[in-house]
Amino acid sequence: MSQTNIPAALYDAVKSDLKPVRSLVSPELRALALLPVGVLLLVGLPEFWSHKTHVALAPWPSWGTSVIEMLLSLVILAAGFREAVPGRELSTRALATLISISVVAFVLVNATTQSPVGIPPGLWLHWFRECMGTAVTFSIPALIAPAWLVSRALPNRPALTGALCGLGVGVMADAGLRLFCWDGDYMHVLVAHGGAILLLVAVGAVCATVIERIKARWPTGL
Repeated sequence: MSQTNIPAALYDAVKSDLKPVRSLVSPELRALALLPVGVLLLVGLPEFWSHKTHVALAPWPSWGTSVIEMLLSLVILAAGFREAVPGRELSTRALATLISISVVAFVLVNATTQSPVGIPPGLWLHWFRECMGTAVTFSIPALIAPAWLVSRALPNRPALTGALCGLGVGVMADAGLRLFCWDGDYMHVLVAHGGAILLLVAVGAVCATVIERIKARWPTGL
């Protein structure tokens, strides 16, 4: 169709609506842009807790494994940003591999920090609330940045995209959480720390789904 065989008013309306767009930055670079968030959770979360409770942090070797966990979180976020781009969705095998690596890394990294005393049975529920509450309190604001980056794309599977972002931020928070909860036993880590990550996965999935529904209802509102 050319300009000569369409109404002038329609042609002018379409022409006035055309605007230049910026190309989407690669998923890897968008994930790397969140490195300051990862550093904040890695350092700020345990320092805040140490200042609040005057409890000693984990010894320095544990910080190295936490850095590995934080870098893994950036890989997960990059996968989530790729999933948000139509035509670049992750395959079932890639998703299964990524989730498996995340679970194994979480278990192995936290297995390196075991208390010689553990948590007294009477304080188990208290520590569960403290760790999960602290992780979620710091992670929910941190989830805003990846949620905004995802909203700039057009995910065909928003729940999965948001879940990956929640998983990435959850692993990122755990990198800092384990540094001040080094006196917890393995069951506490699995239930409280792992539970915080699963909660963030659910929050990410819900947020991404809601955002996409809002965009569909008001396409010019975001």
